[in-house]
Amino acid sequence: MNPTPEQTAAVDAAITSRRSLRAYLPTPVPRETLEDILRVASRAPSGTNTQPWKVYVLTGERLQGLSRQILEAFDDPAQAATHREEYAYYPTQWQSPYIDRRRKVGWDLYGLLGIGKTDKERMHAQHGRNYRFFDAPVGLMFTIDRIMEKGSWLDYGMFLQNIMVAARARGLDTCPQAAFTQFHKIIMPAIGASADEMLVCGMSLGHADPAAIENSLVTEREPVSGFARFL
Repeated sequence: MNPTPEQTAAVDAAITSRRSLRAYLPTPVPRETLEDILRVASRAPSGTNTQPWKVYVLTGERLQGLSRQILEAFDDPAQAATHREEYAYYPTQWQSPYIDRRRKVGWDLYGLLGIGKTDKERMHAQHGRNYRFFDAPVGLMFTIDRIMEKGSWLDYGMFLQNIMVAARARGLDTCPQAAFTQFHKIIMPAIGASADEMLVCGMSLGHADPAAIENSLVTEREPVSGFARFL
């Protein structure tokens, strides 16, 4: 298949317009649209076609109920201290350029929201918006069987990217969220996942709120010359 220039432009636009947006309108997303997105995303490659992804789709009261459960723990320091991630998403020792990029995106977001470096209460509240799915009407939880190894996690990343790009192609936005992994002991029973599964991450999905200042954040990317070597 030789794509037309229009087809190439459409794919590029879906990829480059994808951003992690943190404020959504309550506009519902039809189940048929969600099924279409997941069907398209399932074409992601996986080693020997293992397809290691499992998806739990939450809307309505199921989504709101899970949010309440997590926020109850998050807002109670004693409870929050009992919850730990099952896998390390971030390094235990940071170095440049990664720590610099991490700090910049954090302070750029807080700057848009008017949150200062000493405003711990507002920082906590903003982080807590993760557990409200940023008011999105759809929350997705992704799990993987514990027997799967690192290669399947690579496959999983391609599946997640496909979801986000397919959503953009339909005028929807997303925010992938590792923040949920801290509260896997709450989430896994609530979604009916088995003990053989591990929580990979969550994701908010819906129509972005164009009036929300936080949605104006555009993160920087390294030029190709900064990460690629042509040999």
